[in-house]
Amino acid sequence: MGEIRKVQQTPGGTFFVCIPKGWAERYGLKRGSTVMISETSDGKLLIDPEYGAVPLPRSITLKPTLHLSREIIGKYLLGFDIIRVENKHISFEVREEVKRTASRLVGLEIIEENHSKIVLQCLLEPTSFPPDKILRREHSLVASMHQDVLKALIEGDVSLAKSIIARDEEVDRLYFLLIRILRTIIQNPSLSEKLGVCLIDCLDYRLAASLVENIGDECVRIACKVVALNGQKISNNIMELLLKFHKLCFSAHENAVRALLTGNVPLALTVSEMSKEVEAIFNELEKNAKAQDPSILPNLLAALSALKQIYAHGADIADLVMPRKFSHN
Repeated sequence: MGEIRKVQQTPGGTFFVCIPKGWAERYGLKRGSTVMISETSDGKLLIDPEYGAVPLPRSITLKPTLHLSREIIGKYLLGFDIIRVENKHISFEVREEVKRTASRLVGLEIIEENHSKIVLQCLLEPTSFPPDKILRREHSLVASMHQDVLKALIEGDVSLAKSIIARDEEVDRLYFLLIRILRTIIQNPSLSEKLGVCLIDCLDYRLAASLVENIGDECVRIACKVVALNGQKISNNIMELLLKFHKLCFSAHENAVRALLTGNVPLALTVSEMSKEVEAIFNELEKNAKAQDPSILPNLLAALSALKQIYAHGADIADLVMPRKFSHN
């Protein structure tokens, strides 16, 4: 709960406000101490009591467990800079698990290793990774997966489908990176100013990144069905409907992300306006799919359902769009 303080003025005309005594004592401030005062974009003043201090890296020590990989990822997302894995003896299997996990996390490197410990350090500089740029990169990668997965489905290209499945690992890396950066911004208001990201933006980016990652997962789901079909082709009438359906779903997902990044409300509204057409083509596809070879039908229906879900995720992203005073370049 904030405190109400009166603005006072010296005879010389200087305005001042007294800071709370408890807060000053908590940070070791005394007469003559230096603090940093900075103005935010919305006119608020931030007082940093640790001006000039070099922030210490946050560190944590973990023990090898069945859930070690999940624990490392969790600590990375929470913004820990140094993650130690220690035990009397670290087995080969644990070392391999740590290395595999580190490879999934951008900037996390093994800096020390011996028989009883492995030390991981995140070498990222948060100001080098604006959230909008990470989201754009994540979206760009998922968009290419979305385009390629339709080609793989229509042509029965198993090799292309497998490459799409492999690409999802990079999507996860970008997603984890964005979550780490957003949590770091929330914990450091000064970083929010440097990156030009307010806290409400962090919430929107967090939700949007999750939905884009879900679209990538749906592409993987379709690619897995292509692998299961093992080169079996679909009929021409299904192919034509698929192309039409994909065009709608892809433009919805593209327009939603573009609208979010630019605050373009009219563009976002076009996504929800597609819903009736999407539903109509999906129903027609389902009807025609049932006339296919029974050996193809389950995988084809699952792929169609995944495409429809991609549209739904795009619509959810579009729902996040609010007018902005500025656009991200």
